[in-house]
Amino acid sequence: MLRPAFRSPSSRTLPLVAFRLITSLRCVGLRLAAGRSLLTVGACILALGGMLAACSPTYDWRTIMNNDDGYTVDLPAKPSNDARQIDIGGTPMQMAMQTAEAGKAVFAVGTVMLPSDDPQTQRTALDFLRDGLARNVSAAPDAHAVQIALAAGGQVQGLEMTLSGRAGDDKETRTIYARLVAHGKRAYQAAIIASRPLPQEQVDQFFQSFQLY
Repeated sequence: MLRPAFRSPSSRTLPLVAFRLITSLRCVGLRLAAGRSLLTVGACILALGGMLAACSPTYDWRTIMNNDDGYTVDLPAKPSNDARQIDIGGTPMQMAMQTAEAGKAVFAVGTVMLPSDDPQTQRTALDFLRDGLARNVSAAPDAHAVQIALAAGGQVQGLEMTLSGRAGDDKETRTIYARLVAHGKRAYQAAIIASRPLPQEQVDQFFQSFQLY
């Protein structure tokens, strides 16, 4: 079981999805380190720029069982963990994140703790995540239904998105692959943010392994 290592929020305010990752990209292992680039999932995380393009793709897939946040997923490198408070529809909520970097892309699973499992609360959270991702690459928030597997068997309906556009101050092209789903009192954002389209087998490895408890 891998437990998130929570850190306290920064006082700076970033637009759209207010979840920050403190990231340093390295070509060897592409490990995360605190204290350099400020990134947001769905926002500043898109500002990876040429640093991603300069690194050789390496996928070291391993299965992560996150019992605290209720999912299992395959990630292509050892993940980093963080958490922040965000505001959805005027309600403060906690968002935990696991991220791993490989192959010129960031692979991330975010978990939003909802105040209830009310369907309207779930929809509001999913709309927030969907719109934030799309807005950051100046794309329409187009999504279609997809089935997300449950580890115990069965499926729950979620949303799937594939977006491309320019992001950040340098307006560099980013491709986003994302699946969004609400299950009980949690909303999930499984996403890949890449500097260029990825091989389909790597995209499939990530999303097909994503299962909820």
